[in-house]
Amino acid sequence: MIGTITNTCTIIVGSVIGALLKRGIRPEWQGVLFNAMGLASLALGFNAVCRHMPNSQYPVLFILSLCIGGLVGTMLDLDGKFKALVNKLSGKSVENDAAGRDASEHQARSPQLAQGLSVGVLLYCIGTLSIVGPINSALLNDNTYLFTNATLDLVSSAVLAATYGIGMVLAAPILFCWQGSIYLIARLCGNVIPEALLCEMQIVGGILIVASGLGILNIKDCKTLNLLPSLFVPIIYFLVSALL
Repeated sequence: MIGTITNTCTIIVGSVIGALLKRGIRPEWQGVLFNAMGLASLALGFNAVCRHMPNSQYPVLFILSLCIGGLVGTMLDLDGKFKALVNKLSGKSVENDAAGRDASEHQARSPQLAQGLSVGVLLYCIGTLSIVGPINSALLNDNTYLFTNATLDLVSSAVLAATYGIGMVLAAPILFCWQGSIYLIARLCGNVIPEALLCEMQIVGGILIVASGLGILNIKDCKTLNLLPSLFVPIIYFLVSALL
């Protein structure tokens, strides 16, 4: 759980820093940090793929997983719905901020913070690193993905708190419950998860993290959220194989 605890603490620290600095966080600083995390995501993703690919017993399963999962995610439009929801919440916060300038500070702050928390929770929790990270931590005692996600969330939380205020720290316990739940489920199921399945999930997860890195670096928007169902395809394949 050390990775999840670290990730939770970085959101708290980032929110405090952002609230203290307000809008003083320079865009170029944000850019440098996000570029660093994008490159780190590429390195971690490629490392996961290269390390587990030689051990794969199903050389084409990751390809089928990406194709089937990508199609399912695209048909459900997970990426589009996520972005639309974030944009809607962000847009509402701007409108409320403008409309509330002549109202009391207390009246304007509450709805703005609620919308900021909604955006923050989505950004912190819905992502490859935030989902694969707790699984790796539980099954492999590897917190690398969670530490990387923690660094990303440190920057994101600082920027959000500079806009919405110190109340953004309330997103930290939500993230802890989210990642903690995934961690506990993985720990409970760990004894019945075949090594072969874990290997396939690591390959698919590594590719998704590479896709996330490309998006962070603004090289290619792979619509990573549409690819998230790919993680479940190997699980379904192994379950069906076990029943046959």
